[in-house]
Amino acid sequence: MTLEFQIQKIFDTLQMQGGTLPQHGIMSNKLGKIAPKRGSLDVPVKTEIVKLFATASIEMWLRAIHSFLISTALTNASPLWASISGYYSSHYTIRALAHLLGIYQLRKNRFTVTLQSSKTGFICSFKEGRNREHSFYWNKVKEHPYFFTDQLFTDNPEDADISDAGHRNLATYIDHLNKFPNFSPLTYDEMKQRIEYISKIEIKSYPIPMRTKYPDIDSVQIVAYHRIVYFRELINNVLGDSNRFWSVHRNPSWCRGIIDFQRVKPQLIASIGQQ
Repeated sequence: MTLEFQIQKIFDTLQMQGGTLPQHGIMSNKLGKIAPKRGSLDVPVKTEIVKLFATASIEMWLRAIHSFLISTALTNASPLWASISGYYSSHYTIRALAHLLGIYQLRKNRFTVTLQSSKTGFICSFKEGRNREHSFYWNKVKEHPYFFTDQLFTDNPEDADISDAGHRNLATYIDHLNKFPNFSPLTYDEMKQRIEYISKIEIKSYPIPMRTKYPDIDSVQIVAYHRIVYFRELINNVLGDSNRFWSVHRNPSWCRGIIDFQRVKPQLIASIGQQ
């Protein structure tokens, strides 16, 4: 099953639903109730489970946008939190893509869940084991044939210099960062200008953030923005205007006027040292 077909199938379950997102925790609760106590198990699932992979994906993408806005607002005020919130913007987009692929980590039950199409509908495959979230979802997206050759997506190793997670880990865990400028967040107009600047940068390779360039804020925000827009373009290309739920959420009212989801498509060339 192609990714486009998967997206169409899981969003078909939302055709009769408005834009209301489910209550928090509903996906983990429902999957937890049908999970085995241990081992592996395939479980046929109904529409109410399938559509949660679609809604969870969109909700994660909205988190990505919100985190990106926070990062831009703090560009000058806090190198630390501009970097960390920019990382989480990318991470949430990766999680959104993983949920589109039918992948979910049921952490409290220690299971990996994979949604798969069957002849009679859908099944959820439960596999026992807990994984590190900041490598699990990235690896699952990167290994998929649709994303494998795309430089915008990496396996995100936590101990590498050129790595979103490696850069985030330094910002979070290293001692004596010692970068505390006067706290002056960008104004609304300044944020809009910053996002417009990012959207119009012409790049020949995606600038994956580097630990040794901390706080590599430009790189963090550029790749986060491209990933956000990539997700939107992917869903738009598959669903267009046909899905009511997506039509409600693809232009969030709370960021209208500050982000237009446009980007200059990169003219990619091989980049030495980057995967």
